[in-house]
Amino acid sequence: MATDKELNDFLESVERRAFKQAAYAVRKDEAALDIVQDAMIKLAEKYGDKPPAELPALFQRILQTTILDYFRREKVRNTWISLFGGLGRKEDDDDDFDILNSYEAEEGTAAAESSADQVERAQTLRLIEDEIQKLPTRQREAFLMRYWQDMDVAETAEAMGCSEGSVKTHCSRATHALAAALGAKGIKL
Repeated sequence: MATDKELNDFLESVERRAFKQAAYAVRKDEAALDIVQDAMIKLAEKYGDKPPAELPALFQRILQTTILDYFRREKVRNTWISLFGGLGRKEDDDDDFDILNSYEAEEGTAAAESSADQVERAQTLRLIEDEIQKLPTRQREAFLMRYWQDMDVAETAEAMGCSEGSVKTHCSRATHALAAALGAKGIKL
């Protein structure tokens, strides 16, 4: 059974990564903070008595479910707003009113992007993923742990079973190799 200190230490250790994961998913920092807070509260309330070894998997599952719940709530909220958005209109308003013509997507969301921008972004991400896959195994591991999972040098070194200097070397080589490969394809980082 996890003690209060073990639970606190665990939540502190995953807080930053959970925020980045939620922010990447919902693209709103305020909503991401709420999601992480809700997930932490749910873990503490319902699973705080579990052994410390089980907490990471439980928290990850709770976080993913909370993110899905956010999207469900947004979909319902947007549906109701669009259904009842025109109720205050007067009878002499234009009868050709279309909610889609008056809808403005929030800046920074996928809905605000043009189709061409979305396709270009997807292609760029695919190119980046392909180049990451081409990296040597150790460089790829170090790069993903440091920059995707936001682990610090010491954590990465421990996970990879090597020195901190080796982690720095692997990350540096990976970064330079990616910059060169993507630069050759016209992608500026």
